[in-house]
Amino acid sequence: MNFSRRQIGGLALAAVAGLASSRVSAASKGKVYFLIPDSGGPFYPASAKVEAAFLQQIGYEMITLDGGNKSDLQLNQIDNIINLNPTAIVLAAVDYDAAVPGVEKARAAGIPVIAFDREIKSTKLDFTSVAGTIEIGRIAGDEAIRLLKERKGSLKGKVLQIMGDPGDSYVVGLAKGFGEKLAGLPNVTLITKPTPQWEPTNAGSTAQNQLQANPDIDVIFYHSGYLASAVQGALEAAGKKPGEVMCLDGDGDPGGLAQIRAGWQQASVAQPMYAQALAVAEVLDKLVNKQPLNVGTYQVLGLDAALTIESWGPYFKIPGKVVTKQNVDDPDVWGNGKIPDVKVTPIG
Repeated sequence: MNFSRRQIGGLALAAVAGLASSRVSAASKGKVYFLIPDSGGPFYPASAKVEAAFLQQIGYEMITLDGGNKSDLQLNQIDNIINLNPTAIVLAAVDYDAAVPGVEKARAAGIPVIAFDREIKSTKLDFTSVAGTIEIGRIAGDEAIRLLKERKGSLKGKVLQIMGDPGDSYVVGLAKGFGEKLAGLPNVTLITKPTPQWEPTNAGSTAQNQLQANPDIDVIFYHSGYLASAVQGALEAAGKKPGEVMCLDGDGDPGGLAQIRAGWQQASVAQPMYAQALAVAEVLDKLVNKQPLNVGTYQVLGLDAALTIESWGPYFKIPGKVVTKQNVDDPDVWGNGKIPDVKVTPIG
């Protein structure tokens, strides 16, 4: 199994510790089980609490189960849930291949299964809600281009991309999109280095080594704000001041947001976690009632998201949001740990 940035210990989001919505419908529509892969970092626990708030708003009770980063445990959880005859299952799989038998068994029992954040493409699902990682990479590329133009007056300079673990599908998508925007630009040099196991000390060492070998680096793009503090330490060690080397991240982790506020980082392309969770709530009634979803483009928390029908089922892909010092405190940036005050409105 590959490392994910969300399997590495992260900053706790104390602000989401009690996110149970008070807007619960009088008549319950049933229980929905949300299976998260792990609770080691902030992303999935926050996802579950936000999803619970949205589902409670439209009359569903949600129960969260933690897979402990063990695919066999998560598969056993699915088996046990099937016996409870839930209204639906929302699944962020520990391992997408290992989850397939459980998905197929649940759907055979008439239980809708929704993939959240982690794609499962080898079997049918009722719905998939994910971030468009390639699109996030492209947006990050556009931000790097913007920063270079603003600093240099033209499109030229040197960019260091510090990836996450190269075995993480999120990393693959970000690197692909970022490379599409920057590779081939005649006056831009792109240097790309991995961060094995998403280990911040590895990212810090990479930044330090590259700043020594390439003291004229203009922009550093690290794939997660989880790595921001380590990179900032390398910049300080190299005698750099905040903003002297421009930085951005590709997920909106709390660590990156803190560096934006401190002036070391200029932008983030935040993963649309709240929009991903809201999309699940906005299609759930249709899925439960076996109604078809209509392809098209829909706005979710101000983001244009595409609903398509793929071989594995309805697929909802949502782009990221650019975060700068001007909007770093927005409640729809997941790293801030605040639920946006929004009414669940059916889509599809």
